[in-house]
Amino acid sequence: MYPDESEEAGDLEGASPVVKAKPSLVPSWIMLGFLIGALFVWALPARKPAPPRLEKSEPRTVIMKTVPQFTTVEAVFTEWGKYAVWDNELTEIALWSSETKDYTDCFEVLRSGSSYFFRSIPRLTRPVLTHGTRENSPLQFTETEAQRAEWLGEKRQETWRSLSDAARSKAITSPPTKAPETP
Repeated sequence: MYPDESEEAGDLEGASPVVKAKPSLVPSWIMLGFLIGALFVWALPARKPAPPRLEKSEPRTVIMKTVPQFTTVEAVFTEWGKYAVWDNELTEIALWSSETKDYTDCFEVLRSGSSYFFRSIPRLTRPVLTHGTRENSPLQFTETEAQRAEWLGEKRQETWRSLSDAARSKAITSPPTKAPETP
């Protein structure tokens, strides 16, 4: 035995020496990775917010509408005015707009002798004329409610007249048929 060993140490000769465990390095590496990641995120440039998305079902169109010149309306009305329906020397028209692809420019027309006076109005107040009009006309014409009712009444009478004439002619030209008798 060595001089600095005590007798108690001799009793532990068969036992293994106690080794202190080293702390694990895994939490240190995780912390280091977290800090480096945080530094990279902090160093990124700030992003601008994305504009709101529009759904594909809602197309967004902006139409810059210009007010038509009265000279344009006068020129078109000079050509197509013969189809206008007048009531007390007054009618309403709508001019085709190539910008909106619709009849959106509305005017009231006052007739005084052979002169016409045009006034811009926000919308038509009379029903649009649907009978006796020309296709591809740059103007839409209107009629009064009374004129519309009169035309519809005439149309109903004409329809009934043609139906009754057709029924009469069928009754005259074809003899009544008898159903075959079954024994």
